[in-house]
Amino acid sequence: MNGLRLKQRLSQPHICCLPGIFDFISLKVADALGFDALYMTGYGTVASHLGLPDAGLATYSDMVGRVQGFCASTSTPIVCDGDTGYGGLLNVDHTVRGYEKAGAAAIQLEDQEFPKKCGHTPGRRVIPIDDMAAKVRVASQARSQADSILIIARTDARTSWGLDEALRRGERYLKAGADILFIESPETEEELATIGRTFAGVPLVVNNVEGGRTPILPPQQLQEMGFSMAIYPSLGFLAAGHALREAYQNLQDRAAFRAPTTTPALHDFQAFSLMMGFQQVWDFDRRQAELDEASTSSRADSRRP
Repeated sequence: MNGLRLKQRLSQPHICCLPGIFDFISLKVADALGFDALYMTGYGTVASHLGLPDAGLATYSDMVGRVQGFCASTSTPIVCDGDTGYGGLLNVDHTVRGYEKAGAAAIQLEDQEFPKKCGHTPGRRVIPIDDMAAKVRVASQARSQADSILIIARTDARTSWGLDEALRRGERYLKAGADILFIESPETEEELATIGRTFAGVPLVVNNVEGGRTPILPPQQLQEMGFSMAIYPSLGFLAAGHALREAYQNLQDRAAFRAPTTTPALHDFQAFSLMMGFQQVWDFDRRQAELDEASTSSRADSRRP
């Protein structure tokens, strides 16, 4: 079970760093590098799959299909964004069961009001603490086994209500059955250290968003503060967006007979084809050709007097 594998990895002293994946190419690239786990970013998945902002516009059906596709493409555990659970308690139960069946190692649920927003953008509001605690309890009970899928409880209370309220909510969500705690968007190193001290011994997530609200610290420093999981949800799609813009600008300049203003760095085509699985296609075609040749030779032999 991927949930159990992730739990065992988080029990190790070395912090687990998860790159954000958002489509199948980013999944293949990250997976080929041998990370212990991957993070299916809601922001990036909604943007790449639907071309929309991460503002509560994606449905359960939109997301669980991506979870299933991603998890079927790798044996590496994937932590998957489940937003608010896509509704009330019955929806949370359905969401956790669906994500577990799709192969997610963990599901991240947050205490925002619907429609939710990316945790490093303004305008987020949180539901009452009792309502979220009930969601965490239902999520914990919905899975088929205790470690089949881990429950990550995220609170977005820090931005509007302050760190003390976020910490209070974290305590409550742990008591409700969360396996991993996620205090979203602390704004200083001291706040990060306070979270680590408050929840010593608890698996903790830190969200590293380039240009976001939280200072991005070296993994070793985060580990020393007490964090066991560091996610980098925006790293991949920001890098991809920048690279695509440079490549397409180069083409636009050349098409207009101008000297290119950019020189894009490109992945080797043959290496990229191998990463995407073309070797299996070529091997299959070769085997079929050999079988066809053998069959043709056999028929020819049978016609000889």
